[in-house]
Formats: sequence, C-alpha cells, structure tokens
Amino acid sequence: MIFQTPELDPDMRAGLAELDDLHGQLREQARAAGRWLAGLRRRWRAACAESSIEVGGFHVPEDETIALASGDEPADPSDKDRMALSCYARAMDHVGVMSADPAFGWDARVLLDLHFDACYFQKDRDPGQYRRRRIELAGADGGPPAYVGPPAYVGPPAYVGPPAYVGPPAYVGPPAYVAPPADDVPALMGEIIEWLDRGDLHTHLIVRAAMAHLHLVSVHPFRDGNGRISRILQSLVLARGGLLAPEFVAIEEYLAGNTAAYYATLQTVQGATYLPERDATAWVRFCIGAHLVQARLRLYQLDDAARRWALLEALVEQRGWPERLVIALEQSLFQGIDRAAYATEADVSAPTASSDLRRLVDAGLIIQKGRGRATRYAASDSLRGDVSVHLNPAR
Repeated sequence: MIFQTPELDPDMRAGLAELDDLHGQLREQARAAGRWLAGLRRRWRAACAESSIEVGGFHVPEDETIALASGDEPADPSDKDRMALSCYARAMDHVGVMSADPAFGWDARVLLDLHFDACYFQKDRDPGQYRRRRIELAGADGGPPAYVGPPAYVGPPAYVGPPAYVGPPAYVGPPAYVAPPADDVPALMGEIIEWLDRGDLHTHLIVRAAMAHLHLVSVHPFRDGNGRISRILQSLVLARGGLLAPEFVAIEEYLAGNTAAYYATLQTVQGATYLPERDATAWVRFCIGAHLVQARLRLYQLDDAARRWALLEALVEQRGWPERLVIALEQSLFQGIDRAAYATEADVSAPTASSDLRRLVDAGLIIQKGRGRATRYAASDSLRGDVSVHLNPAR
C-alpha cells in the first residue's frame, strides 16, 4: 500500500490556481526571451543540481557549479562532492531526454537507471539496485541514514583481561524513521510504478509530482541517494506532464534554503515507520508553497536577466564592438568564462575568442584570473557596479 492523494482544501486550490497563472507567465516570457535565456537556463540547471546535493550533505564551491553541472569541467573521481554534482546533473539530463521521448513508459528500470546516474560515484552504495537490508534514518542531528542489517559473525573474542570501566553507553534515542522491510521494497515499488503510469491522472500535476516524491522517499528503496532520486522523480513527473522544463519549475533551491522545514514536514507525514494510511495533506501543502516561491523567483530572474542583457547590449553598441561580446560580459558576471566556452557559445574561432577577451580586459570590463589552461575571466568591479546601479537604481 502507498499513500493516498489527499483532498485539497480551499487554500491549496487557490495556491494551485495562482501557480497556473505564474507558470503561464513563465511560459510566455520564455517564448519572448532573447539570446540571454540560454545562459540563464544553464545557471538555473546548475543551481537546481547544487541545491539538491546540498540537501544531501554535499557541497561544491559556488564558482565551480556551472562548469561541473554543464560538463564543461570534468569532476575529479576522488572528490565525492564534485562527483555528486556532476552525476546529479547527468541524471537531470536523462530526465530531459525521457521527458520528450514518445516511446517512454513507466517501469522499474526508469527509476533504477536514474539512481545509477545520480549515485554512480558511490560504488559501495549499490547504484541502480534496490536495497537488500533494513534501513533506518537518524534524527535531524544524527547524520545520514544508518544501513544496519545483521552484524557479521566475528567469532569469540580473544582473552584480553578485565575490561576498563567506561560507563553506560550514550543514549542516542530511537531512529527518526524506519523504512519498510527490504523484502517489501520490490512490491511497493511495483505499486509506485503502477501509480505513476495510471494513478490519479486527473490530479493537478503539481500535486501528482509531490506525491511521487513522497511515495519514493517513504519507501526508501535504495541504500543511499533516496532524497536525491525522489527530487529527480518529482522533476520527471512535471516534465512528462508537459508543464515546463525542470529548471523552470523544480523546487530544489527552495528545499536547500528550507531544509529543516522540508525534513520536518516529511517526518510529520511519515511518522516513525512506514504507515501510508497517514494523511499527506501537510506535504502537498508544503510543496505548493515551495512552488509558489520558486515561480515568483523565476519570473523576477527573467525580468532581471532581460534588463541586464539590454544594458550590456547598449554598452557594446556604444563602443562599436561586435554584438557577440555581450555573451562574454554576461557570463563574466556569474562564475566567469574561459576561452573555449566563449568560443563555443559565440561560434567563433579560438584566436577570435582570445582577441575578444583581451579587448574586454584592456577596457577594464573583465579581469584575467589564472594562467594557461586554467585561465578564466571574471567581471571587474567597475562592470559589476554599473550593472548593479542599472538594475537597482533606488540603491
């Protein structure tokens, strides 16, 4: 048995109606957007991936997330934080492919493959396989889920004399959540897959995606990465429903900024053990609120990006430079740009890219950081100041 989709109260229905309007505005603004939208979507995808792995306890420096998430910079296989970001981004690329696949069908392999994508770097955690033992989640301050199972037999201890007195063991309290037994996982996942294929098809898509997240994270079918794969599944349900591309509507950034509330809401709904008879209303309400905040943020960011691009276009035009230099200026304001990435996006040769970047350095608009293959270019304080004044004239 899995959770039942709750009845919506008037406030939840009003929130969904507002979301429909906001998503319509996002769709129209995206259609009317200029060349700047590609760079913005790239940043959004990186922010979603970084936010989701942050919820899971991984962290990547902000100035590296775009290059890692887009594949422009390979992750060091020995660095679990950077590999977590790279693998999550790969799983989301897979979501993008599946969202447009006319032959797509919900089956266990969809979720197993996405888990393999996202957790590929955790070879000791059985990526792409259901767990085979009991699993418990520690409390909020107790660290990651404990993968318990039966202890290994180690034989009788050697005689070492009387033990030193160490006092009573520290009290650690009961686990915050005990997932269903491992033997139940395949059948429960079969129910989830059947529901994804045919269940609650007339329910609002935002609610259906929220319930998909709850179903998967509550069954906790994997040894690790259950939160990540549940968030990925939520995005896949939204994408398959034809709403908007995941980077427009995913709520990972909200969850990363409100992680305590995210976990508290899940715990309120789940209880201490898997009991799907419990009411899921609080979880659906939480997700609707998260989507409202995220949609308003995206609309603001679209408007901000359009005004910033117009300013950079005017700056380039005043100096009589080629319009393509706007691309370099735009990217320099965030995590910087290198010659290869600029040459690709501007569709110019490497020598032309070098000349363009040198022109911007000489004009004091960008500064060079590093040397050789590690060279990157970032916006100067002067450029950042001009853009800030233009976008925030009241300050």
